[in-house]
Amino acid sequence: MHVSSMGISKLCFLFSLAFCALLLLLIPALQPSQNQGDLPQPRPYSRPARAGMGVGKTPWRPGDLAVPLQAVVGKVTVWRGGNDSGGTGRATSRESKTTGQWDQSYTAGHRDTWGTEKDKDSLTGLEGESIHRTGTMAGDGWSQSRDQLELKDIFIAVKTTKKYHKSRLDLLFQTWMSKAKEQTFIFTDGEDPELRRRAGLNVINTNCSAAHTRQALCCKMSVEYDKFIESQRKWFCHVDDDNYVVVPSLLKLLSSYHHTQDVYLGRPSLDHPIEAAERVKSDGSVSVKFWFATGGAGFCISRGLALKMSPWASLGNFISTAEKIRLPDDCTIGYIIEALLEVTLTHVHLFHSHLENLQRLPIDTVLEQVTLSYGGFENRRNVVSIAGGFSLVEDPSRFKTVHCLLYPETGWCPANKHH
Repeated sequence: MHVSSMGISKLCFLFSLAFCALLLLLIPALQPSQNQGDLPQPRPYSRPARAGMGVGKTPWRPGDLAVPLQAVVGKVTVWRGGNDSGGTGRATSRESKTTGQWDQSYTAGHRDTWGTEKDKDSLTGLEGESIHRTGTMAGDGWSQSRDQLELKDIFIAVKTTKKYHKSRLDLLFQTWMSKAKEQTFIFTDGEDPELRRRAGLNVINTNCSAAHTRQALCCKMSVEYDKFIESQRKWFCHVDDDNYVVVPSLLKLLSSYHHTQDVYLGRPSLDHPIEAAERVKSDGSVSVKFWFATGGAGFCISRGLALKMSPWASLGNFISTAEKIRLPDDCTIGYIIEALLEVTLTHVHLFHSHLENLQRLPIDTVLEQVTLSYGGFENRRNVVSIAGGFSLVEDPSRFKTVHCLLYPETGWCPANKHH
């Protein structure tokens, strides 16, 4: 009896051990999966620009740049010279500013369409024939059409300020905006009954400051983004009030992509990625590099990508994101797309700001570009070299000349004045 009792005890002990082992194996499988919302937010990262990768797996195209990173830790490098310094395509000098002083360096060294200063456009290799190649390639078959796109699918945001409503917007109403009335939305900072009469609901008073500061610029861009998302349109394109948009070229370019892909199109104003200090609460800051498309030349973003930007851009979050890196609106767009979403900017040299030497753009490619601009107070002669029925006195920006070459049937064009 004693031996039998001992055997039963051993069997019970072994069974207990087996049961415990089984429980240990089953515990991980019984635990609930981690909530998606608890996952850490994506962090910015540094990586070199990749030539020919494009966005959305777009194949390499002529004109894509491959520029090595410049490690200037904690600083923003501003290049001067380039195309305006004898056409060498290189910066003749450069100036570094700490990101903590960006407000001052941006105002002092970055001329844009409102008469303040911007970084010189000193992209290497964009002189003469190189411009010609990129210009013709855009019109002659980068790829087969990927999107059955119509003009109504595009949301064109024009950034302006009240003091330029008359001097700049009148020219745009007379020229390219007359061909895209329903697609163009004017973002300004003050109520104007005359402008409201002409454009109706397509005028958006952002109620942002009229001052040309980083905060005011980001305020307007925040409203632009939200209005685009509300519009349900396929493409968001931002331009300034001194840009001429060649509407057929814009439609052709965007048709080369699909709006559901991650697509960020534009022209950098620097020949290297910008480097910024990203503030991380009480932990100090980290350095992050990224490309951005200059707002002075215009840029376009697909709806698929714009929706992914929402956590950092919608409902005022854009302003908070900009404050995190203390950079202006176009830089913040690049930061969200390149650094946070890890989507590469596609460099398209069909976008043009007045920072370039526009006279070097080959005459036979002017009508194939996507955006054009004209010189400001500092260089009124910086316009495209194109002849037409208007003199430089009659048409100092050359926008009327370009428009009449694109749309010769326009009633006020010289060829039609006698009718």
